[in-house]
Amino acid sequence: MTDVSERPVTARDEVDFYAPQLPWFAPGLVLVIAASFAALVWLLAGVGFAGSVVLAWLLLAVALPLWSVLLEGRRKAVDRAAGVMIWSAFGLAMIPLVSLVYTVVSKGVGILSAQFFGSSMRGILGEGGGIHHAIFGTLIITGLATLISVPIGVLAAVYLIEYGRGHRLARIITFLVDVMTGIPSIVAGLFAYALFVLVAGPGVRMGFGGAVALSVLMIPIVVRASEEMIKLVPDELREAAYALGVPKWRTITKVVLPTAVAGIVTGVTLAIARVAGETAPLLIIAGLTSGDNFNPFAERMATLPVFIFYSIQEPGVYVDEMTDYAWGAALVLVIIVMTLNVAARVLGSFFAPKSGR
Repeated sequence: MTDVSERPVTARDEVDFYAPQLPWFAPGLVLVIAASFAALVWLLAGVGFAGSVVLAWLLLAVALPLWSVLLEGRRKAVDRAAGVMIWSAFGLAMIPLVSLVYTVVSKGVGILSAQFFGSSMRGILGEGGGIHHAIFGTLIITGLATLISVPIGVLAAVYLIEYGRGHRLARIITFLVDVMTGIPSIVAGLFAYALFVLVAGPGVRMGFGGAVALSVLMIPIVVRASEEMIKLVPDELREAAYALGVPKWRTITKVVLPTAVAGIVTGVTLAIARVAGETAPLLIIAGLTSGDNFNPFAERMATLPVFIFYSIQEPGVYVDEMTDYAWGAALVLVIIVMTLNVAARVLGSFFAPKSGR
């Protein structure tokens, strides 16, 4: 038998901890030099802002790995080149996000006021109105959609993981959930409209119909999120409960769901944020009204997305005023969605099993 301890040490096994290293500020220094050179070319040659940015990036992507390979070696140079690519991709992803947030905030913050939040558009022409009716319509319809979607989605996920493993029905349900995840939102609106036409007749418009349409979009998201979280629950916890004689239904309600509740709550909150800005289904079934309507089972109900759409599409003679209203409503909608995302993180950490709750 060969003694592994006597294997000769090769160059691949040696690690030189005293090899020269680039200073910690080397990436920043190269970036500053590249940006300065690109700015100089911009001023002298007139390549434009976009061309100077591309030139600065090319100089950074070439100069930093080249400096590294001369001083630190090939492996470290490849690592630094990969780092440049990763940070570049991150920067590209942030450009539209930062631009969107800046545009919405800069154009919408000026109109925010107590009157804007406390008034509706009933009897208002031009200035003096608000989005009180659209805010409450959005909250009511989204809340009803959540009440419909969460029980159905969570129970469907429980069946797929706890009862339906290996069954043909479970595979069919999984396939249908995947199909529903990709359906266009306007199809959900047409489905809700066709459903309520059978009950209330042609031309029906009501907030509850919008809630049904949004629930069609929410259910597959809730099912997928809950399914993945329930899968993460260790089988040892289930087996320990079964060993103590706990029935399966009680194991699910007392062990599985409490363990997965943090991820389920996060998935549900993100699903709410996903449908809160939907416009097409609500255009078809919920419609728009200029005044308050807190009854989702009667008449039209305004929502923020539909209010924004009509403010831009049909402003009448008050184009500038309605455009300001649209930007203000868009900012409020962004704030609502951002609040839901923050709430998802807070609730997820609160319900996490490690918190001892």
